[in-house]
Parts: sequence; structure tokens; C-alpha cells
Amino acid sequence: MPIMTASISPACARRLERLLRACCTLLVLLAFVPAVHADDARIRSAEIVRGDGGYVLNADIDIELNSRLADAVARGVSLYFVTELRIERPRWYWLNEVVVDRSLHYRLSYHAITRSYRLSIGSFHQSFDDLDAAVRTMQRVRNWQIADTSQLAAGQSHEVALRFRLDTSQLPKPFQVTVIGGRDWNLGTDWATWTFLPGVAGQR
Repeated sequence: MPIMTASISPACARRLERLLRACCTLLVLLAFVPAVHADDARIRSAEIVRGDGGYVLNADIDIELNSRLADAVARGVSLYFVTELRIERPRWYWLNEVVVDRSLHYRLSYHAITRSYRLSIGSFHQSFDDLDAAVRTMQRVRNWQIADTSQLAAGQSHEVALRFRLDTSQLPKPFQVTVIGGRDWNLGTDWATWTFLPGVAGQR
């Protein structure tokens, strides 16, 4: 029985090489996609400190509304944002125990009659002459009461996670359909995580 041998012609080898090179280039480009999204918003700094009767959070968030979001607000569409905080206590025998799960909600709107932007944070309302000033207020979280003293055991490690995002579920129904797969509406930070030791100075 004759022995069959396989060989690849130079032309086929060149095509295969070009195909592999194109695949490698695509993989490199895809690897940079999350980084591009992360630049839209990020947690720049965050710390938990003792306050009156408990613990408070201070944080600085880099946020920049793109032209699509800014135009939507100017046309009368209210945008809803949320800062989310979760604190867990590790347990060696089971899943981590969630001891704090808090959210800080914002509503950003424009009033054509007064030509001013209005930012609502819970029951607190404030008006601004321009959009940038309203956004800067959302960027600074100060003295947000997040836990009573009894909720965080002194001297015991806790895992903290913090993020900020546009809450698209609060948009009008027609916009909720539009935002599916739309990068302009996908504004948010990654989760910023750190270990917090209550009762120890210098913890952030």
C-alpha cells in the first residue's frame, strides 16, 4: 500500500500565515475594549471613616457625560444614576456575609423655563446654571452614612466594593429599547474593591 504524505504549498502557507496574523490582531484589539469603556468613569479615591454614630464614606468619582447623554438631558429626559456600596465579612466556613448593602440615587434633569439643571439626591434638590456643575456634584461623595458602629466589628477585616453607574432601568420605555447594545448609554465604573479594618487608623 503506498504511503501518503501531506504537504502545504507556499501559497497556502502564506494564506495561513496571514489568517493567523489577522486573528492575533483581532484578539489584541478585543483585549483593549474593556479599557476603553473603563475610561468613561472610574472611582478615583474612596475611604470609610468614623462619623457621628457610625461610619461614613467619602469618594471621588471621575464622570464625563458623552454628547448623547448631555443632549438627552437638554431635551427633557431625566437621567438616573446610582452609587452602590457593598461590605462583606469573610467567613472561612461559608460564603461571605453581606453586612452593608447601600445605594445612593441621583436624578438629573433640565428645566427649560428656568434654563437650569436640577440634581436630586434622595430628598435633597439643588439647581445649577450648567450641566458640568451638576455633574461635579455627583463626582464628590461626602459623609455618606453607610453603617452603624455595631454593624462593622472592630479589628475584623471587611471586603468593600463600590461602583457608580447610569441606571438605564429608570429611563422611559422607548429609551430602554434604544440603550440595548448602545455604548453611549453604558456609563459606569468597574467595582472598586479594598479591605477595611474598622477601628484601625489609616484605613481607606
